[in-house]
Amino acid sequence: MDVKTVCLGMLDDGEASGYDLKKHFESTFAHFFAAGYGSIYPALSSLAEAGLVDCEEIPQEGKPDRKVYRITDAGHQHLLDALKQPAPSHKVRSEFLATMCFAHLMTPEQIETVLESRVKDIDRYMSMFHEFETTGMEEWPGGMRFVCGFGKAMTEAMRKYIEENKHMLTQQTAASRSAAG
Repeated sequence: MDVKTVCLGMLDDGEASGYDLKKHFESTFAHFFAAGYGSIYPALSSLAEAGLVDCEEIPQEGKPDRKVYRITDAGHQHLLDALKQPAPSHKVRSEFLATMCFAHLMTPEQIETVLESRVKDIDRYMSMFHEFETTGMEEWPGGMRFVCGFGKAMTEAMRKYIEENKHMLTQQTAASRSAAG
């Protein structure tokens, strides 16, 4: 699923500006789908050109006009067609994991710093999930509750894996140093 399709899904819940959509990507979608202004605004422009969204420019005093987007009937149908994909891919792209592939080249201090940073990220996600759970998540559609629960389970598993297996990184580094020494 691409940024355009995710934007259509968000707009199916109601009109929004590009800024509003970015906030969704930073909150409810943060643990599984990244998108910034550099991909959101081109996606919205493309969707508007294709007639899948309408755009209303709302004048603001002392600022550029605010563009508010609404999904069209054609956009809703396009979204439904995209959701018919029977086996959407599940990609994992992680700078953390790419870094850990080269842990044998790092000092124990560098490894510990990277692991501490990852655990802090995990803690931020867990706080976000807790906030969702305590601020009306029960009113969310079942799919959104499933995704939040899935994200929470994956995040908890990441923390547990790091705690139980970080010794592999430090042992490997010590062995590499001994062999080189």
